Parts: sequence; structure tokens; C-alpha cells
Amino acid sequence: MEENNKQENNNQTRNNPNKKPNPNRQPNKNPNQKPQAQGQGQGQNRNKKRKGPPKFSAKLGNQEWEKDIKEAIRANKKVRTDALATFNTIPANTSASVKITPLGGLGEIGGNFMIMETNTSAIIIDIGMSFPSEDMHGVDILVPDFSYIRKIKDKIEAIIITHAHEDHIGAVPYFFKQFKFPIYATPLPLGMISNKFDEHGLKKDKSYFRPIEKRKVYKIGDFEVEWMHVTHSIIDASSLAITTEAGTIIHTGDFKIDHTPIDGYPTDLHRFAHYGEKGVLLLLSDSTNSYRAGITKSESTVGPTFDRIFNNAKGRVIMSTFSSNIHRVYQAITHGIKYNRKVCVIGRSMERNLDIAMELGYVNLDRRIFIDPHEVNKYDDKDVLIVTTGSQGETMSALYRMATDEHRHVKIKPTDQIIISAKAIPGNEASVSRVLNYLIKAGAHVAYQDFSEIHVSGHAAIEEQKLMLRLVKPKFFMPVHGEYNHIHKHAQTGISCGVNPRNIYLMSDGDQIEVSQRALKKVGTVKSGKTYIDNQINKQVDDDVIMDRQNLAEAGVVMIVAQIDKQTKKLISKPVVRTYGIVPDRRDKAFSKEMEEILDQFLINAKPQLFEDQRGIENGIRQVVRKHIFRQKKKYPTIVPTIFLM
Repeated sequence: MEENNKQENNNQTRNNPNKKPNPNRQPNKNPNQKPQAQGQGQGQNRNKKRKGPPKFSAKLGNQEWEKDIKEAIRANKKVRTDALATFNTIPANTSASVKITPLGGLGEIGGNFMIMETNTSAIIIDIGMSFPSEDMHGVDILVPDFSYIRKIKDKIEAIIITHAHEDHIGAVPYFFKQFKFPIYATPLPLGMISNKFDEHGLKKDKSYFRPIEKRKVYKIGDFEVEWMHVTHSIIDASSLAITTEAGTIIHTGDFKIDHTPIDGYPTDLHRFAHYGEKGVLLLLSDSTNSYRAGITKSESTVGPTFDRIFNNAKGRVIMSTFSSNIHRVYQAITHGIKYNRKVCVIGRSMERNLDIAMELGYVNLDRRIFIDPHEVNKYDDKDVLIVTTGSQGETMSALYRMATDEHRHVKIKPTDQIIISAKAIPGNEASVSRVLNYLIKAGAHVAYQDFSEIHVSGHAAIEEQKLMLRLVKPKFFMPVHGEYNHIHKHAQTGISCGVNPRNIYLMSDGDQIEVSQRALKKVGTVKSGKTYIDNQINKQVDDDVIMDRQNLAEAGVVMIVAQIDKQTKKLISKPVVRTYGIVPDRRDKAFSKEMEEILDQFLINAKPQLFEDQRGIENGIRQVVRKHIFRQKKKYPTIVPTIFLM
């Protein structure tokens, strides 16, 4: 006890040096207090002098402190809630709206074509092509129907291009043959469109090109447009931030979020976050990979797979991919250089696209490494890399002609290592399989989907779609680019990321959607569809021609030549009957006899005045023959009667 008293007196002396210690001072005593262990009192004194926030306990003794805590909880909750709904900060003092009309790219993969318009101006976003189905005989590509453009052409200010894939720029030259508006795009898309204009005799129309800079805002009619860099399976791809009086609309275009791209330029997430913090009215986002879980792998993951294949290859390496996938081509070429191979690029589109990319400085390659196709056989097989088109099994592509032994300079050998570094576009699976069969029959080693990282997608998977939704935080959401099941799945992802289900609309081509600060709603429907193109002559094929071809392929044709006596109302001689796709050759005679009986019965029942009308009697014969064949074959073939009334 004495030591404690002395210590307390010393403490008092230190705190007040003018005050003398009182040696007779006794400590306060509590008769119920037990004796303390030595040192316990000192610890309590130290605790009394400790500064800082009170120790938290389940029972908040201090009412003021409890009030502050509750206020902080309320404030933090509000901050988090407000941060998720920054669109509420958009000024609500306007009745302005924007009308959005997709005319391609929904309900399908490809053919992207969209119009945004206000009351006084409009812009077109991308004009892409798509591939035909197998029953569209003689058709190479499909381009959107431009009928609606004729109605609003006086409002259109410009064409806005997001990137240079064919499903976004492939229909531009066909569009320009009918309409001419300024084309705003980054340099690579303009370079590739320039090549197309050269092919289509549109060189003079390059005066409509408007090269843009990313992160710079361009005033185009009633729209302010900023191109934002994104990673994709082609260089120089962009998303769009479109600011209008109604609010800001983000159109992602095709994108993925690659943090380690080949050129070192990742997706510009900062700009999406910037607009997300300002408040975004509407998000239009790529839905192609909406069923793919996780994230899409980086383009750089293909490199090690290439290295392993090149290292093991004993003969030529022949790599096929999309001609627009410049970074994939670049990776293949750099590995060819590593293993001392000369590079031969075969395929007109592949040559043009690589040349444009080199000319514009997107890739840097020494031109001395390249050889022409006729030089391939001058080098040992182990010293050659061939980069070519045909990854989708196109019958006119270089790879297809090599596989079928029709290429002028390259014949497939058993020592060849083939790399098909692409995935079949929906609808092209049969064509790709056909080429694979030809290559394997020729004895070549083929690397396709058995190598998991021989190809990576250029589209965002679910977790990347979620990140985009969280960065942008839109009030309204419309998934785009994909079949209906893709956009439906993307909508579910949007709901899981906090978008109100009532603020989501699933569009179809031709729908007209109006968005304002108050609502997102459908206001009409316009004509949409496809125009058929024969790419060999770069001209349109009329719809009725395609329908005739489809009917001929599905139901066949019957040609009948007959002479009829108007007086006796009988056949003068046996009719000549030719069929294609109806009966086998061995039944031609029996079928001809059958048709003769049908004609005899028709003439007996025909009205007298019909024998004065050659066209009328031909139509009558056409109908009875078609009905007869349908009863037997359940087909409606094309009937071509040629009747001579004598």
C-alpha cells in the first residue's frame, strides 16, 4: 500500500510540480473492496489515461454515441444506394426522347445495323453483313433491307462505325451505292472500308471518311459521340458514349475485357466508370456470349499453344483464321519468325487486312519475311508458314481449295500441320466439318477444337457483362447482338446486377423503341429483312429468284410440252414430259404416261372458251398437275407447261 501511495504522490507531483506531496494522505478505501494484487492499480490508472473512441459493446451506454453510429449507418447506406443509381442525378426537366430502331443483329449473329434518331436528326450505327443459310442457293452474303432509310434520309447526319468486322462494315459499299453520308470511324475500320470501296468502284466516295480520335467528343446533329477503346478479336474496336438531350446512351459494340491484350491497350474501363458516375440513361450491350460462365480468356493465351505446335511441327505449318483477326495472324507470324520460317499469306482479304494494319502501324513486321505463293515450293517444308483464309469452310477460300486439291500453288501433304484458329459461326458447322474431313483424308495433322487455347472468343462472358453493367449502372437496359435466347439470358444477368426488370426491353429487328427519362417503350414497327447478294458479281439477287431456287431444290420441276386440237379438244400426239427431282430416271416413262392421262381428263372437263386462251389453258394444266403430284409426293413442284393450240 505504501508503494502505491508513493507512486500516486509522485504522479501528482509530475502533473503539478508546484504542489508538494502529502506524506499523510491515505488512499480512498471501500470497505467492500478486496485487496488488489501488486501492479493491478497501476494498470487501472493507465487505462484511465488511454485516449480514443470508446470500446464497442452490445449495450451502448452513451446515447450520443449510439445516435452517431446510427447516423453513420444511415449515411453509408444512402451513399451506397445513391452510387448504384447515379441515373437519378440526370436532370428531369426535359421531355426529350430518342428513338432506336434495330434493322439487323437481333434474332441472329451478324448483320448489325441500328438507327438512333431524334425529331430532327439521326445517326446509323454499323452496317454489317451476315451469312446465308444453306437453302439460299447462289447467295454469298446477306445485307440489311434499307427501306426505312429512304423514309428518314433527310434526317441522317452520319454513319458511326464501332469496329471493322464484316458483320459491322460488310454491307457499307452496298449501302453507299444507294445513300451517301459521312462515315465516322477509327483508322483501321476506315482502312478496311477503303479496300471495299476500291472493289466496288467507289473510290471517289472516300471523301466521306471522317477519322476520329478516341476519348474525344464529336458533335453530330443532335448527338455528342465519344469512341471508347475496348478489346475484341480485332484491333481498334470501340464502344460509344452517345449523349443526347434525353440523357447518355452507352453502346458497347462487340467487346471483351482483356487485361493483357497483344498491343498493350486494355479496355478503357475508366471511361465507362466516368459515364456511370455521371448517370447513364440506357445501356445497349453485346449478348453473344451471354451463356458462357466466367470470363473470356485473353488473346495472349493463344501464344503458348502456337509455340508448342510450331515446336513439334516437322513440315509446313498452315494456319487459318478470320482475316480480320490481325492479332491472331500477328501471333502466328511471330512464332513463324521464331522458328525461322518464311511467311506466305494467301487469301485476298487476309492480304489486304494485314497490309492495312502494317501500313497504319498497328503491327510491325519486316516485309522481307514474306514470300509469294509461287515461291512456297522453293523452300524446305520446315521453313514455311502459310497464313490463309477459310476457317469457316467457305467453298471459294484458299484453305478449301487446298483441301480439295484445287489450289494452284499449295497441295496438302501428310507432313503438313494445319491450325484452324477459329470457331464455327452458327450455321457454318457443316461447312467447317466438310473442310476438316478433306484435310484429314489428305493425311495432314489438324489442330482445331482439340486444343483448348488455339482460339479464344472476342466477346464478353457473364462476369465481364456483369462488370460492364456495374460500371455503367444504367437506368434502362437493352441487350443487343445475338439471337433471342442470347439477349434473354443477358437480360437475366442485368436483373441480377440490379437493373429493374421493368426497365429492360428485348428487341427484335424492326422494333422502334423510344427512350426518355420517364420510360422505355415500343412505339412502332418498320420493315426489316435481308437482301441477297451474289458476291461473285457484287450484285443483288431478287427475292423471287431465291424463292424459285429454293422451290426447285426442295420440290423439283416438271416440264410439259403438248399440242392440242381446239376442235376435237384432244391431244394431237403424246406430250413430252421432263422431270427433275420428282421421280427417278427409271420411272420417267411411267410418269409421262400418268401425265398424259391427267391431260386427257383435264381436256374432257375443260370449258369450251378455255380453248381460245393459251395462257388460261396452261394455268389450268399447271393446277391439275400440281394437285396430282401433291397427293402422291406431298410436294408442290414447279410446273412449266408449254401448250400449242392447233
